Formats: sequence, C-alpha cells, structure tokens
Amino acid sequence: MDIDKNARYAASHEWARKEGSDFVTGISDHAQHSLGDIVFVELPAVGKTIKKGEAFGVVESVKAASDLYMPVSGTITAVNDALSGDPALVNREPYAGGWMIKYTAANPSEFDVMLSPEAYEAEAGKE
Repeated sequence: MDIDKNARYAASHEWARKEGSDFVTGISDHAQHSLGDIVFVELPAVGKTIKKGEAFGVVESVKAASDLYMPVSGTITAVNDALSGDPALVNREPYAGGWMIKYTAANPSEFDVMLSPEAYEAEAGKE
C-alpha cells in the first residue's frame, strides 16, 4: 500500500494535501486497489461549497460505485478534467495525476484532525 506522507486521511479513504493556500483531494492507494479498475468519476462543479463529511462526487469501478466524501469543508476551485477521459488515472497515480478536486478550506483546522499517514496506514491495514 502506497501512502503519501504529505497528506492526511479520512477513515472513508479520501486524502487531503495542503498546496499553498488551498487543498487537493483524491482517494488513497488502498481505496483504488480495493475498488479495482476505475471506469467513471463524477465530480462537483467549480464554485460549489461542500461541508466536511458531505458527498462531493462518485467513483465507479468494475466492482462497485462509491460516494466520495469531503475531508475538509470548502469551496471547489478546480476539478481534474483529465479523469473524464481517463478515469484509470486514479488507479495509476492516486496521489498525483489521479487527484480529484482542489478547494479553498472554510475551516482549515479540520485538516489537522484527519488521520496522519501512519495512523491511516495502521487503520487501512486492518481491512
């Protein structure tokens, strides 16, 4: 299982990483591996404000469809349009080319209470 040591993690397997004054989010390597081949990703519109814990999109694989949950409340500033033509980027590069959304956090302290890389690795390893 690959872990981005610069990210924090939600128990629902989304990651968040601070980049400048904004945040970027996707799903973990563990999540993409569990889902299998990703065939479709639905993402929110730029400008939409979403609270922590609310669904921001859907990822579909050959095995299942899963909601994506916002790890930090914020307003969407960018979505990864490359995923519409190549959703398997999530499988190949979950922490790089497979990112899903970028956003300005409404409450940046929500990031601080997310799981550390070590804590997430321990939790995901139990599954």
